[in-house]
Amino acid sequence: MTSSPRLPKKAKATIEAEGRQVFASAVNAYEIALKHRLGKLDVGAALLQSYETDLREVGLIELPVSTLHALTAGSLETAHRDPFDRLLIAQAKIEGLILISNEALFDRCGVQRLWD
Repeated sequence: MTSSPRLPKKAKATIEAEGRQVFASAVNAYEIALKHRLGKLDVGAALLQSYETDLREVGLIELPVSTLHALTAGSLETAHRDPFDRLLIAQAKIEGLILISNEALFDRCGVQRLWD
């Protein structure tokens, strides 16, 4: 999960830092599964087959979607329409987390983002 050449060095170092808690949202698994089913993600099958095991091996903590996350995502005052991203924004706001993402639109939604 951290071996992708698209993942910037700073983001990789943050994920792999000793003692740091890093969360993986259930939203990510949902988006991967859906995009794979729709034929929009060729590597989806391989990712999904070992997703939970890979999370544990890398030391990521699963972050489920709560009712509060869903309610917050649905009521966000933002032009961002992607339901997956809205849930990630809500989780980051509620849990006080930094998003690791190349999605620059997150910067306008009141959350911290790491990608460099």
